Amino acid sequence: MPEVKLVDVTKRFGDVHALRGVSLTVKDGEYVCILGPSGCGKSTLLRIIAGLLQPDSGSIYIDGRDVTYKPPEERQVGFVFQNIALFPHMDSWSNVTYGPVVKCMDRDTAYKAVRELMVILNIAKYSGLYPYELSGGIAQMIAIVRALATGAKLLLLDEPLGALDPRVRVNLKYELRRMVKDLNLTAIHVTHNQEEALTVADRIVVMRSGIVEGFDTPENLYWRPKNLFIADFIGKVNIMRGVISRVIGEKVLISLTNGQLVELHAEGFSEGDSVVLAIRPENFEFSSDDVMQDISLTGVVARVRFMGEYYRYDVRTEAGETIIVNYPVGGDVKKLGEKVRIWFNPETVLIYPYPEKGIEKELMVEI
Repeated sequence: MPEVKLVDVTKRFGDVHALRGVSLTVKDGEYVCILGPSGCGKSTLLRIIAGLLQPDSGSIYIDGRDVTYKPPEERQVGFVFQNIALFPHMDSWSNVTYGPVVKCMDRDTAYKAVRELMVILNIAKYSGLYPYELSGGIAQMIAIVRALATGAKLLLLDEPLGALDPRVRVNLKYELRRMVKDLNLTAIHVTHNQEEALTVADRIVVMRSGIVEGFDTPENLYWRPKNLFIADFIGKVNIMRGVISRVIGEKVLISLTNGQLVELHAEGFSEGDSVVLAIRPENFEFSSDDVMQDISLTGVVARVRFMGEYYRYDVRTEAGETIIVNYPVGGDVKKLGEKVRIWFNPETVLIYPYPEKGIEKELMVEI
């Protein structure tokens, strides 16, 4: 189970700065997802780890060995592409054993290892079928076994589920994680799908414009993001502006734009600081008129969307702000144009300094 370490890796393509001093360490046996908008550098980073691209500067270490300028075949990695790249004229068994054969590995040892892999993944029964006879999910699993057939312990996956239909993706993402853990592999998985990353990764790298914005567990990135970009990019947040009117020990009293005062736990702020409050849609609730909450906003339902497990409401407040509220199915369904009161628990609020370049610039996917 190799550790992967990148130190100050940069890469340019002409005027495009794809990677800007990326440094991170993927631990032995981790399943790490690289998440970010299109063009953020995540696939470039994966290809540099694989040796398919060389960095302009910086170093790459796999299992403690400097492989920065080593060719792919000397890195002992398995690479799986989004487009299922199986040889169409070979059956599944021939596809999987192609690598060991061309590398002149001991045939009996290699074939035994391949059979074990196919049994573990429950795909041995497809050995005699050709790619056109396989479903997308099975074909991708065959491609993964082929990537591991030469003994690779580091698995690199570039949007491996992107070409599959939604139902297959749901099942295969869990199979991927189970396989990585059962086989004691280290995996780095590039995706633009947030749900995919949140449900399979031990840790997630969040990238923007070639920079690592965050690298943490899914729970921490969602509930305790270190900056406003991550808070808005992973999931969704409602943003409210305010000013610190008073500091009281480990708490601050914030005056919102509508004049309301909110007391929150926060450190590192001073009186007069401009701040941004970020609140998840699921942390807002509707309040009945006869139950007044300390922190409530009144407004009108401007939009209603049924999302399956919940309704998503756009509430236009009296202050002119639009607040998104995710409310579970089973409660009273609000109607378009209905006047409502919403409230939030201060313990669920994220607070950040007001961005120097403004909120809109801070939330842009390209900087």
